[in-house]
Amino acid sequence: MLAYVNAVISGILIGLAYAIAALGLNLIWGVMKVINLSHGAFIAFGMFAAYMSVKLLGVSVYTSLIPIFVAGLIVGIVAFFVSLYRVLNAPELTTLLSTYSLSLILIGLGTFFFTTNPRAIDTHLGSITLGYSSISYSRIIVGLISLFLAVTLYLFLFKTSLGKAIRAVSQNPTAAKLYGINTTLVLSISFGIGVAFASVSGALIASLFPFTILSGGVYELKSFVICVLGGLGSPAGAILGGLILGLLENLLSLKMPVDYMPFIEFSILVIILLIKPNGILGRR
Repeated sequence: MLAYVNAVISGILIGLAYAIAALGLNLIWGVMKVINLSHGAFIAFGMFAAYMSVKLLGVSVYTSLIPIFVAGLIVGIVAFFVSLYRVLNAPELTTLLSTYSLSLILIGLGTFFFTTNPRAIDTHLGSITLGYSSISYSRIIVGLISLFLAVTLYLFLFKTSLGKAIRAVSQNPTAAKLYGINTTLVLSISFGIGVAFASVSGALIASLFPFTILSGGVYELKSFVICVLGGLGSPAGAILGGLILGLLENLLSLKMPVDYMPFIEFSILVIILLIKPNGILGRR
């Protein structure tokens, strides 16, 4: 029973970190209708940005989150104009290949500079005992930061002028343009925010698990599963999907090897697409 309690609590906390990664992917899809295949590369960017901050600058991984978010935002805006701006109105396969090419470039550069050797960030913050359960402070901090980011994104989208402009462009870009909204600026900022969330999620995940430059692909798969499960274009669905996936991973790992998880995640992806392609909270 103790193992199940620990698995549920850990699943919720790590599921929130997965949700932050999925929110970045979901925002880009919801606003631009672009499947960002460079998402995993930007998650890896966040992992190594946090690693270098700890090793070279000696700062805490949590202190580095704000600079990583800002860097991800800037890199995302630049990447939008370099790889997507000229092909947004092209067939969907064009944007798919464009983001995939960007991913190959980033992973290639990362492999050149960092190799594929595994790295880890040493946190060692101890643990807290809740009844019969012992949960590390690192997971609690990651869960709380992830929840804060999710709430902040919600408030940004629904309470600020720029957030409302992003929602307007996602609903009807032509009408938004007629009302005077600079759609190009909104799209670039949306892509930048998506990349920033991917980068921060990578930093948070790196504080919990070992990683390599190729690890981003694993969490990109999880992000796709979460988005399809919760509903493409639904931020609330991304959070719900992240919690479900985190719980499933931690509970099933009690009964089967962790190596089976990618198979289970792909199976969930296919089943949801067949049974309820709109996801739990997705719109038609």
